[in-house]
Amino acid sequence: MSDKPLLAVTIGDPSGIGPEVVAKSLENSSIYSLMRPVLIGSVSCVQEAHIDIKSPSTVIGVSSPADAKGEPGVVEVVSSGDWEETKFPTGKHDARSGSASHLWVEEAAKMCMSGQVAGMVTAPVNKESWHMGGSTDTGHMEVFKRLSNSNYVATMLVSGPLRCMHLSTHKSLMEACKYVTTENIITALQLTNKTFKEWGFKSPRIAVAALNPHASDNGLIGEEEAREISPAVELAKKKGLNVTGPHPADTIFNQAANGKYDVVLVMYHDQGHIPIKVYGAEESVTVNLGLPFLRTSVDHGTAFDIAGKGIADETSMIEALKLGASLASRKGLDT
Repeated sequence: MSDKPLLAVTIGDPSGIGPEVVAKSLENSSIYSLMRPVLIGSVSCVQEAHIDIKSPSTVIGVSSPADAKGEPGVVEVVSSGDWEETKFPTGKHDARSGSASHLWVEEAAKMCMSGQVAGMVTAPVNKESWHMGGSTDTGHMEVFKRLSNSNYVATMLVSGPLRCMHLSTHKSLMEACKYVTTENIITALQLTNKTFKEWGFKSPRIAVAALNPHASDNGLIGEEEAREISPAVELAKKKGLNVTGPHPADTIFNQAANGKYDVVLVMYHDQGHIPIKVYGAEESVTVNLGLPFLRTSVDHGTAFDIAGKGIADETSMIEALKLGASLASRKGLDT
């Protein structure tokens, strides 16, 4: 049996660029030296994507992930649901595409929880199409939290050496500021430390970004640093975490990208997303912390405007696959 991790790869919304970027990524033979990918989708949809990119690879159906051999040139697909005869539209919202892609995400998550695969890598889905297809889940996270009964799940973005763990993500800026409490920061720091140790870091170097400009200039520009963030950092230190801060947000990301820190805990969505996207948008990958299984994902959407044109950039998917393989192998993040 191969010691390369077996990972489920969802093909995303079949009306978007997901099948294309997955197909293009698997043309990169180096992927197969790191992992055994098994696609979750429909064989016909994956075949169509390979035809579109003029791929010489063979696409076959397998009955379960255990049947996947993971050999270059042979793309193996577990066909979940009755979608093989469906002709999905290209570049538009569609209820069938939403239903299919939602089912494929659920099936991959169940494979993770049952131990059939070592983790999952996801291509982009479309929330509106999910809604049209009857789903009440607003995205991947809601599916995973519901199926796994996970209470606290957080999002980290990775681009090369820069890693941003988010205290909060989809909150208004006003609500995000209210969420900056000692209790919430401690919870995020402990989860970050625990997860990074599981990934192979002996003593993760965690930097905490400030909320206010210049880390408040000793209280001249806001009080959250003194009232909430600094106490959390000091408490985390007493618990044995290798954590520093709060650091001014206009300097910490450059230091982290240059290797001074393993990860930065950011206080809200854009504080982490902007540096990641500026540093390397094409290479950025999403990782979830707090789930009972590994999940990495592309950091882009379904891009209906370019779907079916063969011009989608597969870089983020390649990086998501590589990162998933690395974490599943417990080799850390370039440690």
